[in-house]
Amino acid sequence: MTSASSGPARTLPARITVLSGGVGGARFIQGVLRLIERSGADTAVTVIANTGDDIWLHGLKVCPDLDTVMYTLGDGIDTERGWGRTGETWHAKEELAAYGVEPTWFGLGDKDLATHLVRTQMLDAGYPLSAVTEALCRRWQPGVRLLPMSDDRIETHVVIDDPDTDERRAVHFQEYWIRHQANVPAHAVVQIGADEATPGPGVLEAITDTDLVILPPSNPVVSVGAILAVPGVRDALAGTPAPVYGVSGIVGDDHVRGMARQLLGIIGVEVSAAAVAEHYGARANGGVIDGWLVDTVDAGAVARIEAAGIKANAVPLMMTDHDATADMVTALLDLAGL
Repeated sequence: MTSASSGPARTLPARITVLSGGVGGARFIQGVLRLIERSGADTAVTVIANTGDDIWLHGLKVCPDLDTVMYTLGDGIDTERGWGRTGETWHAKEELAAYGVEPTWFGLGDKDLATHLVRTQMLDAGYPLSAVTEALCRRWQPGVRLLPMSDDRIETHVVIDDPDTDERRAVHFQEYWIRHQANVPAHAVVQIGADEATPGPGVLEAITDTDLVILPPSNPVVSVGAILAVPGVRDALAGTPAPVYGVSGIVGDDHVRGMARQLLGIIGVEVSAAAVAEHYGARANGGVIDGWLVDTVDAGAVARIEAAGIKANAVPLMMTDHDATADMVTALLDLAGL
């Protein structure tokens, strides 16, 4: 692989589109931007972000993945947590709890609150989420074109055995993840509203009019999976003339962070780098990817992935810093022959 200090600058695709969730996707995109910086290329990056995690709280529209990408690329993220604002305080959260206002399990930081206030005011004024996101990005200057997967309301829900009532019910993904820590029996993942939704402005064009589409190490069920649930997106991936390549977020039969292990179990997919590649499927066989990177510890899975019609290679996948992540992107370009 090319490193930060060796080899000549390479020619990069002029246009790259990334389908992203929150923390993992945002950190991967930092590597894409670092590689562009290293190469001196004039590559335009478009990010299609998951909005299935969006939730209305205290009368405010909260978009966790959109904001995580925006804050991360705009140098406003709390790097230790991977989400929320750096230097955040929690006075509003404490005051709401003092009033007994629910939910108390989801915290809105004071700085973060300003973003949600502006977003909600603009939505109430009639602006679609895509226009609101563009306006918010004027402050943060993330260096990418950030697109919500849809302007329509889509919410990821998880059917669980409620530990408080012993009854099976559907809860918002945020409740499953934050309140229950993905640690209750769960039976299904449902994208509420997806069937009636349409892709956001520019989403399909970003997939069909590009030189490379990347599925980063974002959650395959509730991040990339939610984007794929929007009608038209899967067909666009299947039909784009651009190569579509992905990076495994499963390393050594477990997720690096998050709750992919639990969610893959819910939908009946084996927790392995190879099984996630098979879950996405080869485009030649009706799936959505052409190639797949796995970590070196999963090198033994390469033959299985290739048997499914998907090009594969094993390289280090730990995003320890921006240059290490840029090297991952270089390996993906090598696999794609770009």
